[in-house]
Amino acid sequence: MERMSQLENLPDVLRELRRVRQVRQFTKGEVSESTLHDILQVARWTGSSRNSQPWHFVVVNEPERLRQLSQIRTAINWVASAPLAVAIVLDGDNLPSEIYDEGRVTERLLIAAHLVGLGAGTAWFGDESQQHQAEEILGVPAGKLSRSLVAIGHATTSKDPRPGPTKGGRRPMSDLVSYNRFGEHRS
Repeated sequence: MERMSQLENLPDVLRELRRVRQVRQFTKGEVSESTLHDILQVARWTGSSRNSQPWHFVVVNEPERLRQLSQIRTAINWVASAPLAVAIVLDGDNLPSEIYDEGRVTERLLIAAHLVGLGAGTAWFGDESQQHQAEEILGVPAGKLSRSLVAIGHATTSKDPRPGPTKGGRRPMSDLVSYNRFGEHRS
């Protein structure tokens, strides 16, 4: 059996994973090609159902195209301020499985951006009509599906600039974890 690696700096890695936040405000600074390549490599190596790898990544770095995508829904107007975004295009062959895998790769993109010192935020295009608008802007072929993108750049803050932001923090572990049966706690 293959031995799992044990990181020497495990406490640091776990702390950084807990610090990953949705970012919606970026500076004008560019993301280097080598950094983008590193982030995309993490996405490429993300696990997927039956190793189907049901995705294609469209890197959007044209300001006008980012602006067009940001206008699909008011809630994602912040996308225009990012220097780039990675749109996730799904194969469309097995949607329940692919949508699960979309969540996996989205989180990996957020984590990878954080670990290289950038900020990232995910933006959902919206309902079917709005998704079709995004697919048209991105040139997605018929039969494929794009529901979201991850905007990436140098973060100015992780505070939510939208009106009525939700409060941060996390619920206590005792509210989230049961043992053996729902609602049962360790004694």
